[in-house]
Amino acid sequence: MRRDIFQAVADPTRRAIIVLIALQAMTPNAIAENFNTTRQAVSKHLRILTECELVKQEQKGREIYYSLEIDKMKEIDKWIEQFRKIWETRFNQLDDVLATLKKNEK
Repeated sequence: MRRDIFQAVADPTRRAIIVLIALQAMTPNAIAENFNTTRQAVSKHLRILTECELVKQEQKGREIYYSLEIDKMKEIDKWIEQFRKIWETRFNQLDDVLATLKKNEK
């Protein structure tokens, strides 16, 4: 079953994992050290992130390293962009109203 990227980022632990591996690739054990949970729980989160293609696995010797798949993160950013534009417009309108009120006070 292919999961949706938004299902993956809906979970706070998975979002925290994404933040951890955004700067450098990490092993599952290194990732698990940052959480108050079992290694198996972290592995489940990593499996979901991998299924959604938000992270990729790379074998280095006997270790598996997980790193962030930047192109998939761009899909999330693209979706958020529509809301960013709406809020920027609303904030600009609020700035105009506040400037008018301030001008009228003088």
